[in-house]
Amino acid sequence: MEAFNASISFDKRMWKEDLKGSEAYVKAIEKVGLVTAAEMKQILDGIQKIREEWQSCKFQVICGDEDIHTANERRLKELVGSVAGKLHTGRSRNDQVMPDLMPSLLWLRGEIQVQRKLLTEFIDVIVKRASSEIEVLLPGYTHLQRAQPIRWSHWLLSYAWSLKRDVERLDELTERVNILPLGSGALAGNPFGVDRRFLAQELGFSDVTGNSLDAVSDRDYIAEFLFWGSLLATHLSRWAEDLLLYSTQEFGFVKLSDAYSTGSSLMPQKKNADSLELIRGKAGRIFGRCSGFLMTLKGLPSTYNKDLQEDKEPLFDVCDTLRGLLQVATGVIATITIDSERMLSCLSPDMLATDLAYYLVRKGVPFREAHALSGSAVHLAEQKGCALNELTAHDLQQVSTLFEENVKTVWNYGNSVEQYTAEGGTSKSAVQDQVTKLECWLKSLEK
Repeated sequence: MEAFNASISFDKRMWKEDLKGSEAYVKAIEKVGLVTAAEMKQILDGIQKIREEWQSCKFQVICGDEDIHTANERRLKELVGSVAGKLHTGRSRNDQVMPDLMPSLLWLRGEIQVQRKLLTEFIDVIVKRASSEIEVLLPGYTHLQRAQPIRWSHWLLSYAWSLKRDVERLDELTERVNILPLGSGALAGNPFGVDRRFLAQELGFSDVTGNSLDAVSDRDYIAEFLFWGSLLATHLSRWAEDLLLYSTQEFGFVKLSDAYSTGSSLMPQKKNADSLELIRGKAGRIFGRCSGFLMTLKGLPSTYNKDLQEDKEPLFDVCDTLRGLLQVATGVIATITIDSERMLSCLSPDMLATDLAYYLVRKGVPFREAHALSGSAVHLAEQKGCALNELTAHDLQQVSTLFEENVKTVWNYGNSVEQYTAEGGTSKSAVQDQVTKLECWLKSLEK
């Protein structure tokens, strides 16, 4: 039962945050006379010695240390004697565990900043590639079928925009969890008039929780972080799937560097995109952590229950996994090589059938009618056994008299992409505008 109950094996990584919370709390109880100034100094000195032991890897976890809080408290008593017991005055472990996971200046906030930095670095690499490879064209797909010509940069930036939303969601999450629960006691609050606003200021929180019952049981911020991680991993998985397809011999659009691919143990001609497959696979692991934790929460009665100990392992695992995903994804996109000629060769005239309809729309034909006429032209090409762009103006006039000799300008892939000048489109000016906006946004994050 001791082993089953213990969490020290995984929550000891929060030693720094636990000590910081204790430092703030002893200052708060000194302000209301629960410890003397001399006792506070004695406790603070002991906490500093414990910090040095953790930093030098000399802290020893012993049998009976159930979690990081009991381990640090036990060691403090060994160092300063019975005065260490005063640190726990009015404070429950239910209460104590809360600030260790709060983002502001403590563990989760520090981790959020790491995730944010890795994510913005990934976006930055994408934007730089999009800017330098803006002339490259390739097929755009719907339903995995060739649809219309687009710019390679346009595809790259499609993921930069979804990842930008992930950064924004992370920032919103940080604001919502920047609320201090310390001072809520076991469930009823603190009976000694501890100044919770002082505690919030000491620990860098923007506010304090409004209800002690809610505070000791609230794990919304962990659930939301796990959801955030699941959505980010979903975006990374879709990105990886596209590149997996593009790297196959059937597509041949991109080639991964040797650093991010693995040879086959049996077939020497193969080079597998293991980095991308692992990104795709680990997305499922992250979502599993999220759904599992939500199932832990869904049936709990109010205030603290031991089930809530299940919050840390999924949180730590998701954080560690995302770190790996983001670093590998950044390495992949930074080192990947593209075959622009192969991309261009996969464009085909049938992908310009919609452009043929647009030609008629510009002559005043309603789109539905123009679409049907373009379909008739496709059918005519099939009957004649030729490509769509091999139909002459005379051939097309059998479909509609509005077709003229200048219809041949439709059969130009460069012209096709350049017509999409509306904001967010795939024309050069529209893509460059996207690059500029994302560059400005990334710079604003540095301030």
